[in-house]
Amino acid sequence: MVNRQDLKRNLSLYRLIISINNMGAGGRMSDDPFDGKKILERVPVDPPFSLSDLKKAIPAHCFKRSVIRSSYYVVHDLIVAYVFYFLANTYIPFLPAPLAYLAWPVYWFCQASILTGLWVIGHECGHHAFSEYQLIDDIVGFILHSALMTPYFSWKYSHRNHHANTNSLDNDEVYIPKRKSKVRWYSKLLNNPPGRVFTLVFRFTLGFPLYLLTNISGKKYGRFANHFDPMSPIFTERERIQVLLSDLGLLAVFYAIKIAVTTKGAAWVTCIYGVPVVGVHVFFVIITYLHHTHLSLPHYDSTEWNWIKGALSTIDRDFGFLNRVFHDVTHTHVLHHLISYIPHYHAKEARDAIIPVLGEYYKIDRTPIFKAMWREAKECIYIEPDEDSHHKGVFWYHKM
Repeated sequence: MVNRQDLKRNLSLYRLIISINNMGAGGRMSDDPFDGKKILERVPVDPPFSLSDLKKAIPAHCFKRSVIRSSYYVVHDLIVAYVFYFLANTYIPFLPAPLAYLAWPVYWFCQASILTGLWVIGHECGHHAFSEYQLIDDIVGFILHSALMTPYFSWKYSHRNHHANTNSLDNDEVYIPKRKSKVRWYSKLLNNPPGRVFTLVFRFTLGFPLYLLTNISGKKYGRFANHFDPMSPIFTERERIQVLLSDLGLLAVFYAIKIAVTTKGAAWVTCIYGVPVVGVHVFFVIITYLHHTHLSLPHYDSTEWNWIKGALSTIDRDFGFLNRVFHDVTHTHVLHHLISYIPHYHAKEARDAIIPVLGEYYKIDRTPIFKAMWREAKECIYIEPDEDSHHKGVFWYHKM
Protein backbone atom coordinates (compact mmCIF):
# COMPACT_ATOMS: atom_id res chain seq x y z
CA MET A 1 0.00 0.00 0.00
CA VAL A 2 1.06 3.62 -0.52
CA ASN A 3 3.12 5.21 2.24
CA ARG A 4 1.62 8.43 3.64
CA GLN A 5 4.86 10.40 3.27
CA ASP A 6 5.31 9.16 -0.30
CA LEU A 7 1.78 10.31 -1.05
CA LYS A 8 2.48 13.81 0.30
CA ARG A 9 5.75 13.93 -1.64
CA ASN A 10 4.00 12.90 -4.87
CA LEU A 11 1.26 15.45 -4.31
CA SER A 12 3.83 18.23 -3.79
CA LEU A 13 5.67 17.16 -6.94
CA TYR A 14 2.42 17.10 -8.90
CA ARG A 15 1.56 20.64 -7.75
CA LEU A 16 5.07 21.79 -8.71
CA ILE A 17 4.64 20.32 -12.22
CA ILE A 18 1.26 22.05 -12.53
CA SER A 19 2.82 25.38 -11.49
CA ILE A 20 5.68 25.02 -13.98
CA ASN A 21 3.23 24.08 -16.75
CA ASN A 22 1.07 27.08 -15.95
CA MET A 23 4.03 29.47 -16.06
CA GLY A 24 5.15 27.96 -19.34
CA ALA A 25 1.66 28.39 -20.73
CA GLY A 26 1.58 32.10 -20.08
CA GLY A 27 -0.69 31.68 -17.07
CA ARG A 28 -3.18 29.36 -18.74
CA MET A 29 -4.34 26.55 -16.50
CA SER A 30 -3.54 23.00 -17.58
CA ASP A 31 -5.39 20.08 -16.01
CA ASP A 32 -3.00 17.46 -17.38
CA PRO A 33 0.72 17.31 -16.61
CA PHE A 34 1.13 14.20 -18.77
CA ASP A 35 0.83 15.70 -22.26
CA GLY A 36 4.28 14.34 -23.14
CA LYS A 37 3.54 10.72 -22.27
CA LYS A 38 3.65 8.08 -24.95
CA ILE A 39 -0.05 7.58 -24.79
CA LEU A 40 -0.16 4.15 -26.40
CA GLU A 41 2.28 2.58 -23.95
CA ARG A 42 0.63 -0.11 -21.84
CA VAL A 43 -0.30 0.65 -18.26
CA PRO A 44 1.11 -1.56 -15.48
CA VAL A 45 -1.16 -4.31 -14.14
CA ASP A 46 -0.26 -4.60 -10.45
CA PRO A 47 -1.27 -1.41 -8.61
CA PRO A 48 0.64 -0.83 -5.33
CA PHE A 49 -2.14 1.33 -3.84
CA SER A 50 -5.64 0.60 -2.57
CA LEU A 51 -8.98 2.31 -2.99
CA SER A 52 -8.54 3.60 0.54
CA ASP A 53 -5.30 5.33 -0.48
CA LEU A 54 -7.14 7.08 -3.30
CA LYS A 55 -10.01 8.20 -1.09
CA LYS A 56 -7.59 9.64 1.48
CA ALA A 57 -6.03 11.81 -1.23
CA ILE A 58 -9.37 13.43 -2.16
CA PRO A 59 -10.58 16.52 -0.25
CA ALA A 60 -13.56 15.65 1.95
CA HIS A 61 -15.91 18.15 0.31
CA CYS A 62 -15.61 16.32 -3.02
CA PHE A 63 -17.74 13.52 -1.61
CA LYS A 64 -20.60 15.86 -0.70
CA ARG A 65 -23.70 15.76 -2.93
CA SER A 66 -25.95 18.82 -2.99
CA VAL A 67 -29.49 18.48 -4.30
CA ILE A 68 -29.62 22.25 -4.83
CA ARG A 69 -26.39 22.41 -6.80
CA SER A 70 -27.23 19.31 -8.83
CA SER A 71 -30.70 20.67 -9.57
CA TYR A 72 -29.15 23.90 -10.82
CA TYR A 73 -27.43 21.97 -13.61
CA VAL A 74 -30.69 20.26 -14.55
CA VAL A 75 -32.51 23.60 -14.74
CA HIS A 76 -29.62 25.20 -16.62
CA ASP A 77 -29.55 22.46 -19.26
CA LEU A 78 -33.34 22.46 -19.62
CA ILE A 79 -33.33 26.23 -20.21
CA VAL A 80 -30.60 25.93 -22.84
CA ALA A 81 -32.47 23.04 -24.50
CA TYR A 82 -35.65 25.14 -24.56
CA VAL A 83 -33.79 28.07 -26.15
CA PHE A 84 -32.49 25.77 -28.89
CA TYR A 85 -35.99 24.37 -29.40
CA PHE A 86 -37.54 27.86 -29.53
CA LEU A 87 -35.03 29.12 -32.09
CA ALA A 88 -35.38 26.02 -34.28
CA ASN A 89 -39.17 25.92 -34.11
CA THR A 90 -39.61 29.65 -34.62
CA TYR A 91 -37.08 30.47 -37.31
CA ILE A 92 -35.79 27.41 -39.23
CA PRO A 93 -39.14 26.60 -40.95
CA PHE A 94 -39.15 30.10 -42.47
CA LEU A 95 -35.59 30.04 -43.76
CA PRO A 96 -35.03 29.59 -47.51
CA ALA A 97 -34.24 25.99 -48.43
CA PRO A 98 -30.43 26.21 -48.67
CA LEU A 99 -30.16 27.87 -45.24
CA ALA A 100 -32.68 25.50 -43.65
CA TYR A 101 -30.64 22.51 -44.82
CA LEU A 102 -27.67 23.99 -42.95
CA ALA A 103 -29.63 25.20 -39.92
CA TRP A 104 -31.21 21.85 -39.04
CA PRO A 105 -27.87 19.99 -38.60
CA VAL A 106 -26.60 22.88 -36.46
CA TYR A 107 -29.70 22.58 -34.27
CA TRP A 108 -29.36 18.79 -34.08
CA PHE A 109 -25.74 19.01 -32.95
CA CYS A 110 -26.40 21.72 -30.38
CA GLN A 111 -29.55 20.11 -28.99
CA ALA A 112 -28.02 16.62 -28.90
CA SER A 113 -25.01 18.03 -27.03
CA ILE A 114 -27.03 19.73 -24.31
CA LEU A 115 -29.39 16.75 -24.00
CA THR A 116 -26.35 14.50 -23.58
CA GLY A 117 -25.47 16.67 -20.59
CA LEU A 118 -28.91 15.91 -19.16
CA TRP A 119 -28.42 12.22 -19.91
CA VAL A 120 -25.14 12.36 -17.96
CA ILE A 121 -26.98 13.85 -14.97
CA GLY A 122 -29.50 11.00 -15.21
CA HIS A 123 -26.54 8.60 -15.22
CA GLU A 124 -25.24 10.30 -12.06
CA CYS A 125 -28.63 9.71 -10.45
CA GLY A 126 -28.17 6.00 -11.10
CA HIS A 127 -24.89 6.16 -9.17
CA HIS A 128 -26.49 8.07 -6.26
CA ALA A 129 -24.30 11.08 -7.09
CA PHE A 130 -27.13 13.61 -7.53
CA SER A 131 -28.14 14.08 -3.87
CA GLU A 132 -28.01 12.45 -0.47
CA TYR A 133 -31.48 10.99 -1.07
CA GLN A 134 -31.87 7.85 -3.18
CA LEU A 135 -35.56 8.55 -3.86
CA ILE A 136 -34.81 12.00 -5.31
CA ASP A 137 -32.01 10.55 -7.40
CA ASP A 138 -34.28 7.85 -8.81
CA ILE A 139 -37.14 10.24 -9.57
CA VAL A 140 -34.88 12.72 -11.41
CA GLY A 141 -32.99 9.96 -13.22
CA PHE A 142 -36.20 8.17 -14.21
CA ILE A 143 -37.68 11.34 -15.73
CA LEU A 144 -34.52 12.40 -17.57
CA HIS A 145 -33.62 9.00 -18.96
CA SER A 146 -37.18 8.09 -19.95
CA ALA A 147 -37.47 11.36 -21.87
CA LEU A 148 -34.23 10.46 -23.67
CA MET A 149 -35.37 6.93 -24.58
CA THR A 150 -33.33 5.10 -21.97
CA PRO A 151 -34.89 2.60 -19.52
CA TYR A 152 -33.59 4.17 -16.30
CA PHE A 153 -33.74 1.35 -13.76
CA SER A 154 -32.89 -1.37 -16.27
CA TRP A 155 -29.80 0.44 -17.46
CA LYS A 156 -28.91 1.51 -13.90
CA TYR A 157 -28.68 -2.12 -12.80
CA SER A 158 -26.79 -3.44 -15.83
CA HIS A 159 -24.46 -0.46 -15.61
CA ARG A 160 -23.88 -1.24 -11.93
CA ASN A 161 -22.80 -4.74 -13.01
CA HIS A 162 -20.37 -3.15 -15.47
CA HIS A 163 -18.81 -1.05 -12.70
CA ALA A 164 -18.56 -4.10 -10.44
CA ASN A 165 -16.79 -6.18 -13.13
CA THR A 166 -14.98 -3.72 -15.40
CA ASN A 167 -12.73 -5.38 -18.00
CA SER A 168 -13.41 -8.85 -16.64
CA LEU A 169 -13.65 -11.16 -19.63
CA ASP A 170 -15.87 -13.48 -17.63
CA ASN A 171 -18.26 -11.09 -15.91
CA ASP A 172 -18.20 -7.58 -17.42
CA GLU A 173 -21.58 -6.45 -18.69
CA VAL A 174 -20.57 -4.67 -21.90
CA TYR A 175 -17.62 -3.86 -24.21
CA ILE A 176 -16.29 -7.40 -24.02
CA PRO A 177 -13.72 -7.79 -26.83
CA LYS A 178 -13.23 -11.02 -28.75
CA ARG A 179 -10.31 -13.41 -28.65
CA LYS A 180 -8.53 -13.87 -31.99
CA SER A 181 -10.12 -17.29 -32.47
CA LYS A 182 -13.59 -15.76 -32.04
CA VAL A 183 -13.20 -12.99 -34.62
CA ARG A 184 -15.96 -13.40 -37.21
CA TRP A 185 -15.32 -13.65 -40.94
CA TYR A 186 -17.01 -10.33 -41.60
CA SER A 187 -14.55 -8.53 -39.27
CA LYS A 188 -11.76 -9.52 -41.66
CA LEU A 189 -13.91 -8.44 -44.62
CA LEU A 190 -14.46 -5.03 -42.99
CA ASN A 191 -10.78 -4.54 -42.12
CA ASN A 192 -10.27 -1.72 -44.62
CA PRO A 193 -11.14 1.99 -44.74
CA PRO A 194 -14.69 1.64 -46.19
CA GLY A 195 -15.35 -1.24 -43.80
CA ARG A 196 -14.18 0.78 -40.82
CA VAL A 197 -16.46 3.66 -41.80
CA PHE A 198 -19.38 1.24 -41.96
CA THR A 199 -18.40 -0.35 -38.62
CA LEU A 200 -18.11 2.99 -36.84
CA VAL A 201 -21.39 4.33 -38.24
CA PHE A 202 -23.19 1.08 -37.35
CA ARG A 203 -21.72 0.98 -33.82
CA PHE A 204 -22.46 4.61 -32.99
CA THR A 205 -25.99 4.79 -34.45
CA LEU A 206 -27.40 1.32 -33.69
CA GLY A 207 -25.09 0.10 -30.93
CA PHE A 208 -27.04 1.42 -27.96
CA PRO A 209 -30.57 0.40 -29.06
CA LEU A 210 -29.28 -3.04 -30.11
CA TYR A 211 -27.54 -3.44 -26.77
CA LEU A 212 -30.79 -2.61 -24.95
CA LEU A 213 -32.89 -4.84 -27.22
CA THR A 214 -30.61 -7.83 -27.79
CA ASN A 215 -27.65 -7.44 -25.40
CA ILE A 216 -25.27 -7.21 -28.36
CA SER A 217 -21.63 -6.90 -27.17
CA GLY A 218 -22.85 -7.72 -23.66
CA LYS A 219 -22.25 -10.58 -21.24
CA LYS A 220 -23.32 -14.00 -22.46
CA TYR A 221 -26.06 -15.35 -20.21
CA GLY A 222 -26.82 -18.63 -21.93
CA ARG A 223 -30.23 -17.40 -23.06
CA PHE A 224 -31.74 -14.32 -24.65
CA ALA A 225 -31.32 -11.18 -22.54
CA ASN A 226 -32.48 -7.60 -22.97
CA HIS A 227 -33.24 -4.51 -20.91
CA PHE A 228 -37.03 -4.52 -21.30
CA ASP A 229 -37.94 -7.99 -20.08
CA PRO A 230 -38.35 -8.01 -16.28
CA MET A 231 -37.49 -11.72 -16.31
CA SER A 232 -34.22 -11.14 -18.20
CA PRO A 233 -31.19 -12.85 -16.59
CA ILE A 234 -29.53 -9.44 -16.35
CA PHE A 235 -31.72 -8.62 -13.34
CA THR A 236 -32.27 -10.02 -9.86
CA GLU A 237 -35.69 -10.81 -8.39
CA ARG A 238 -35.91 -7.57 -6.41
CA GLU A 239 -35.08 -5.50 -9.52
CA ARG A 240 -37.81 -6.88 -11.79
CA ILE A 241 -40.60 -4.55 -10.69
CA GLN A 242 -38.39 -1.53 -11.39
CA VAL A 243 -37.53 -2.88 -14.83
CA LEU A 244 -41.28 -2.94 -15.48
CA LEU A 245 -41.49 0.65 -14.22
CA SER A 246 -38.77 1.62 -16.71
CA ASP A 247 -40.86 0.07 -19.49
CA LEU A 248 -43.92 2.05 -18.38
CA GLY A 249 -41.86 5.25 -18.43
CA LEU A 250 -40.88 4.61 -22.04
CA LEU A 251 -44.47 3.75 -22.97
CA ALA A 252 -45.55 7.11 -21.55
CA VAL A 253 -42.96 8.85 -23.71
CA PHE A 254 -44.09 6.91 -26.80
CA TYR A 255 -47.66 7.99 -26.06
CA ALA A 256 -46.56 11.63 -25.82
CA ILE A 257 -44.75 11.21 -29.16
CA LYS A 258 -47.90 9.77 -30.71
CA ILE A 259 -49.88 12.81 -29.57
CA ALA A 260 -47.19 15.15 -30.90
CA VAL A 261 -47.17 13.38 -34.28
CA THR A 262 -50.95 13.69 -34.46
CA THR A 263 -50.92 17.40 -33.71
CA LYS A 264 -47.63 18.56 -35.28
CA GLY A 265 -46.73 15.89 -37.82
CA ALA A 266 -44.08 13.19 -38.02
CA ALA A 267 -41.55 15.45 -39.77
CA TRP A 268 -41.76 18.06 -36.99
CA VAL A 269 -41.34 15.44 -34.24
CA THR A 270 -38.43 13.85 -36.08
CA CYS A 271 -36.60 17.14 -36.59
CA ILE A 272 -37.30 18.68 -33.19
CA TYR A 273 -37.05 15.60 -30.97
CA GLY A 274 -36.14 12.40 -32.81
CA VAL A 275 -32.82 13.33 -34.37
CA PRO A 276 -31.45 15.03 -31.21
CA VAL A 277 -32.31 11.96 -29.11
CA VAL A 278 -30.53 9.71 -31.62
CA GLY A 279 -27.66 12.18 -31.31
CA VAL A 280 -27.62 11.66 -27.53
CA HIS A 281 -27.26 7.91 -28.05
CA VAL A 282 -24.50 8.48 -30.61
CA PHE A 283 -22.57 10.76 -28.25
CA PHE A 284 -23.01 8.29 -25.40
CA VAL A 285 -21.66 5.36 -27.41
CA ILE A 286 -18.72 7.39 -28.76
CA ILE A 287 -17.79 8.47 -25.24
CA THR A 288 -17.99 5.00 -23.70
CA TYR A 289 -16.33 3.31 -26.68
CA LEU A 290 -13.33 5.63 -26.39
CA HIS A 291 -13.18 5.24 -22.61
CA HIS A 292 -12.92 1.47 -22.87
CA THR A 293 -11.09 0.88 -26.15
CA HIS A 294 -7.39 1.72 -26.24
CA LEU A 295 -4.12 -0.12 -26.94
CA SER A 296 -2.80 0.74 -23.48
CA LEU A 297 -5.67 -0.90 -21.58
CA PRO A 298 -5.67 -4.53 -20.39
CA HIS A 299 -8.53 -6.99 -19.98
CA TYR A 300 -8.35 -9.84 -17.48
CA ASP A 301 -9.62 -13.37 -17.16
CA SER A 302 -10.61 -14.81 -13.78
CA THR A 303 -7.02 -15.78 -12.92
CA GLU A 304 -5.85 -12.15 -12.93
CA TRP A 305 -8.89 -9.91 -12.46
CA ASN A 306 -9.72 -8.04 -9.30
CA TRP A 307 -11.90 -5.00 -8.81
CA ILE A 308 -9.25 -2.28 -8.66
CA LYS A 309 -7.35 -3.68 -11.65
CA GLY A 310 -10.55 -3.54 -13.66
CA ALA A 311 -11.53 -0.07 -12.45
CA LEU A 312 -8.11 1.26 -13.49
CA SER A 313 -8.42 -0.21 -16.99
CA THR A 314 -10.13 2.83 -18.48
CA ILE A 315 -8.82 6.05 -19.97
CA ASP A 316 -9.86 9.70 -19.91
CA ARG A 317 -10.50 11.52 -23.18
CA ASP A 318 -10.53 15.17 -24.20
CA PHE A 319 -13.63 16.33 -26.10
CA GLY A 320 -12.60 19.98 -26.12
CA PHE A 321 -15.42 22.42 -25.38
CA LEU A 322 -17.84 19.50 -25.10
CA ASN A 323 -16.13 18.39 -21.86
CA ARG A 324 -18.04 21.12 -20.04
CA VAL A 325 -21.28 20.53 -21.93
CA PHE A 326 -21.08 16.84 -20.98
CA HIS A 327 -20.43 17.79 -17.33
CA ASP A 328 -16.82 16.56 -17.47
CA VAL A 329 -17.76 12.89 -17.80
CA THR A 330 -15.35 12.64 -20.73
CA HIS A 331 -12.14 13.47 -18.90
CA THR A 332 -12.91 12.19 -15.38
CA HIS A 333 -13.85 8.63 -16.30
CA VAL A 334 -10.96 6.95 -14.49
CA LEU A 335 -12.05 8.64 -11.27
CA HIS A 336 -15.67 7.72 -11.99
CA HIS A 337 -14.84 4.02 -12.20
CA LEU A 338 -12.97 4.20 -8.93
CA ILE A 339 -15.48 6.31 -6.96
CA SER A 340 -18.73 6.65 -8.90
CA TYR A 341 -20.75 8.62 -6.34
CA ILE A 342 -18.65 11.80 -6.57
CA PRO A 343 -20.82 14.43 -8.35
CA HIS A 344 -19.58 15.88 -11.61
CA TYR A 345 -18.99 19.35 -10.16
CA HIS A 346 -16.30 17.90 -7.87
CA ALA A 347 -14.93 15.37 -10.34
CA LYS A 348 -12.05 17.37 -11.81
CA GLU A 349 -10.75 18.35 -8.38
CA ALA A 350 -11.02 14.76 -7.17
CA ARG A 351 -9.31 13.48 -10.33
CA ASP A 352 -6.41 15.88 -9.90
CA ALA A 353 -6.08 14.83 -6.26
CA ILE A 354 -5.61 11.13 -7.09
CA ILE A 355 -3.31 11.54 -10.10
CA PRO A 356 -0.17 11.66 -7.88
CA VAL A 357 -1.24 8.37 -6.30
CA LEU A 358 -2.15 6.76 -9.62
CA GLY A 359 1.07 7.83 -11.29
CA GLU A 360 1.65 5.74 -14.43
CA TYR A 361 -1.66 3.96 -13.88
CA TYR A 362 -3.47 7.10 -15.04
CA LYS A 363 -3.79 8.12 -18.68
CA ILE A 364 -5.64 10.82 -20.56
CA ASP A 365 -5.57 10.69 -24.36
CA ARG A 366 -5.96 14.11 -25.99
CA THR A 367 -5.93 12.73 -29.54
CA PRO A 368 -8.64 14.53 -31.59
CA ILE A 369 -11.82 12.52 -31.32
CA PHE A 370 -12.29 11.57 -34.99
CA LYS A 371 -8.65 10.56 -35.26
CA ALA A 372 -8.96 8.51 -32.06
CA MET A 373 -12.11 6.73 -33.29
CA TRP A 374 -10.36 5.78 -36.52
CA ARG A 375 -7.21 4.61 -34.75
CA GLU A 376 -9.13 2.45 -32.24
CA ALA A 377 -11.27 0.94 -35.01
CA LYS A 378 -8.09 0.01 -36.88
CA GLU A 379 -5.84 -1.10 -34.01
CA CYS A 380 -8.22 -2.63 -31.45
CA ILE A 381 -9.74 -5.64 -33.22
CA TYR A 382 -9.15 -8.58 -30.85
CA ILE A 383 -7.36 -9.39 -27.59
CA GLU A 384 -4.69 -11.94 -26.70
CA PRO A 385 -2.17 -12.36 -23.85
CA ASP A 386 1.52 -11.87 -24.58
CA GLU A 387 3.18 -15.21 -25.27
CA ASP A 388 6.34 -14.34 -23.31
CA SER A 389 4.53 -12.87 -20.28
CA HIS A 390 4.00 -14.63 -16.96
CA HIS A 391 0.64 -12.80 -16.79
CA LYS A 392 -1.23 -15.32 -18.94
CA GLY A 393 -4.58 -13.94 -17.77
CA VAL A 394 -3.84 -10.39 -19.00
CA PHE A 395 -5.08 -9.65 -22.50
CA TRP A 396 -4.14 -6.76 -24.79
CA TYR A 397 -5.64 -5.33 -27.96
CA HIS A 398 -4.17 -6.23 -31.35
CA LYS A 399 -4.94 -5.36 -34.95
CA MET A 400 -5.53 -7.79 -37.81
